[in-house]
Amino acid sequence: MRISSTTANWRLLASAAFLASTACATQPVEAPAAAAEAPAPSTDAPVADPNAWPSVHSRVALDPAQEARIDAILAKMSLEEKVAQTVQPDISSVTPDDMRKYKFGSILAGGNSGPGSHEKAAPAEWLKLSDAFWNASNEAQWTGEKIPTLWGIDAVHGHANVVGATIFPQNIGLGAMRDPELIKKIGEVTAREMVITGIDWDFSPTLAVVRDDRWGRTYEGFSEDPEIVRSYAGKMVEGLQGTPGTPDFFGPGHVIATAKHFVGDGGTANGKDQGDNPSTDAEIRDIHGAGYPPAVEAGVQSVMASYSSIRGQKMHGNRDLLTNRLKGDMHFDGLIVGDWNGHGQVPGCTATNCPAAMNAGLDIFMAPDSWKGIYENTLAQAKSGEIPMDRLDDAVRRILRVKMRARLFEEGAPSTRQFAGRFDLLGSAEHRAIARQAVRESLVLLKNQGHLLPLSPAANVLVAGDGADNIMKQAGGWTITWQGSDLTKADFPHAQSIYSGIQEAVTAAGGKATLSVDGKFSRKPDVAIVVFGENPYAEMVGDRPTLEFSPSDKTALETLKKLKAAGVPTVSVFLSGRPMWVNPELNASDAFVAAFLPGSEGGGIADVLFKDAAGQVRNDFRGKLSYSWPKRADQTPLNRGDPNYDPLFAFGYGLTYADTADVPQLSEERPAGGGASDLGTFFERGVLQTGWSFAPSSGVTVRNIDRRGQEDTRLVTFDGAGEQFLRLIAAQPLDIARETNAELSLIVDYSVRSGPTSPVKLGVEGTSVPVTETIRSAPKGEWRTLAVPLKCFQRAGVEMSKLSTPFFLSTNGKLTIAISGIRVSSASVPQDRCSL
Repeated sequence: MRISSTTANWRLLASAAFLASTACATQPVEAPAAAAEAPAPSTDAPVADPNAWPSVHSRVALDPAQEARIDAILAKMSLEEKVAQTVQPDISSVTPDDMRKYKFGSILAGGNSGPGSHEKAAPAEWLKLSDAFWNASNEAQWTGEKIPTLWGIDAVHGHANVVGATIFPQNIGLGAMRDPELIKKIGEVTAREMVITGIDWDFSPTLAVVRDDRWGRTYEGFSEDPEIVRSYAGKMVEGLQGTPGTPDFFGPGHVIATAKHFVGDGGTANGKDQGDNPSTDAEIRDIHGAGYPPAVEAGVQSVMASYSSIRGQKMHGNRDLLTNRLKGDMHFDGLIVGDWNGHGQVPGCTATNCPAAMNAGLDIFMAPDSWKGIYENTLAQAKSGEIPMDRLDDAVRRILRVKMRARLFEEGAPSTRQFAGRFDLLGSAEHRAIARQAVRESLVLLKNQGHLLPLSPAANVLVAGDGADNIMKQAGGWTITWQGSDLTKADFPHAQSIYSGIQEAVTAAGGKATLSVDGKFSRKPDVAIVVFGENPYAEMVGDRPTLEFSPSDKTALETLKKLKAAGVPTVSVFLSGRPMWVNPELNASDAFVAAFLPGSEGGGIADVLFKDAAGQVRNDFRGKLSYSWPKRADQTPLNRGDPNYDPLFAFGYGLTYADTADVPQLSEERPAGGGASDLGTFFERGVLQTGWSFAPSSGVTVRNIDRRGQEDTRLVTFDGAGEQFLRLIAAQPLDIARETNAELSLIVDYSVRSGPTSPVKLGVEGTSVPVTETIRSAPKGEWRTLAVPLKCFQRAGVEMSKLSTPFFLSTNGKLTIAISGIRVSSASVPQDRCSL
């Protein structure tokens, strides 16, 4: 790739600066030889801006003919049409009729949105809806030239929102590959599958440089190392959009890419999602901003602003970074889009009113459910001059420029474009082969005691663990639904589970593979492969207090120990969205593989674990850690180059079959504290968050019973003698305002044993919603899940940032109910349903 000398020099300096900052200062530095005295600098010379970002230029040059056409379109557009170009509603709250009336510049499908409010809608329904919005935009009454609309979606590891699509490993695994060319192929496949369903804008790639693995979006980052992110950024953009300067650029099967989230989202204090990054300007530029210059050079047409703050200033309102640095220093001439109502977090703003964000440089408000208010207020502010006309015109110019470069003005309806409707290509064998290659290359071998691996495919193999035959678990968040949870194998028609891949390999060689989730067997196996790890999550739902794997659920560890005690060699395949403290599980395993979140191609794991029929290695391990692996559960932040850097497995670690290093017995000492698995889980498998407690009123009894494990459930009995309650008391006031704004729900797993005889209320603090009919209609003894949108409590006046009682259940009658789980998470419930 041809780059300017300025850019080349910046890259060398940035790389040298980063390496210097990460080197151990153990050797004295020799002073340079004396040099001739330099002349005093001219007092007239311009003073360099120490906070300047690299002066890079996109390989997509401005086209004078396009700019003249934009001038002509702008001259004829009404103010209402201009404002509508800057507003992006979600398909769950906007209709084609709304598009016809308002002429919005773009729409999006959020993580829990789908055609007809059906997240699992068939691919043909996606294409049909895309046509409906495009046609409505085309049929609208324009004052001048018709302007096509755009549809954006989070295709962050393949077009994984759509049933049947190829699901690639999450970015954390891709970072372990060290393979930029394969990254480009992944982008190409993702774009092609998006076009098949009529969607033309991908909110990807994520370029976060993750510095605290407690962050719930760790798996969306390629690495803790800015050099890996830098090496991947341009390649993914080229894969999605095509190569600038060639006919492939926005040719058939390509979509608009988005570099996100600008900037610093991977470095928030304590790993808190949407939190504050305390880094210096230089660190923001050189570490967290590392991926943006190459993305801009590769011609990325969209950048998404981050929810996070930089030293207290929200990025959606940060003019210095959005306008001066991104659009100024880096000469970015595409569009800046906001995140989901992210503008509403700017001080002085709401989701429906935020001139400060546009004046700071935002070009499109992502206003999923707030679109009408933000449209009306932005229109009024443009009329009054609060938003200057030249700023609005600049935003619209950028939007039109991107649409022209993407050839949307020449394209017809989505269904008429090349590859559209080719559902045979969605999850095709060719596409899945690329994903399977990515799985093979992303696996990291952490331990291989006594060279247990590779295994003979002719062996008698036991496959255990709750992740073995669980595609939902191996895919992770942002898969079909936002959280990637509550899915079944039927939702993955083109995917293969890890067990299925093992069974296929072993059976073909004359061996035997048996699935036993709990690890029990009648005939002793030659070897056991235990697949376990984190359950799916996305965004703040995945934020954690420590890196200890599943503090409250030791099922996998118990399985490993039982197999070890029985003399069965064990191989652990660990599924996770981050490095984790798994010392007990490592000690109980003869071999241990970090598989991260491999996606739809579970067979890629068998490709590496097993020899071929002739007894030769089929595929060696090549993955190297792109994140440092913790020695202790509380060891975070933990990044290469940190002072006192002392990981269990260092950045870049990864064994091959040629390596002979064994892993010694590891310390299993846990730090003080601990508790339930994450901050969004209040009560799980019999364990409360540390310092939390159930507080029953007089007349209410609570005792431990079994559901899935020993005493993992509370049986609560109300004796009916007046108003009674069971409260859950937090150790300190809880802030779930961001979860409320993200439209999460309070979720309770329950089973009614008797009653109720009177109304039942579920609430937080002193505010409740009626749940009588839901409780009354539940079949006795059957386990059910109840979900109440957090916004129900917020609308009733609860201060969601200061909850001391994040759950209570009350009634003045008799009721016996078992409760096995209480959490805040995503749920498929209407957000206005506050009475159950």
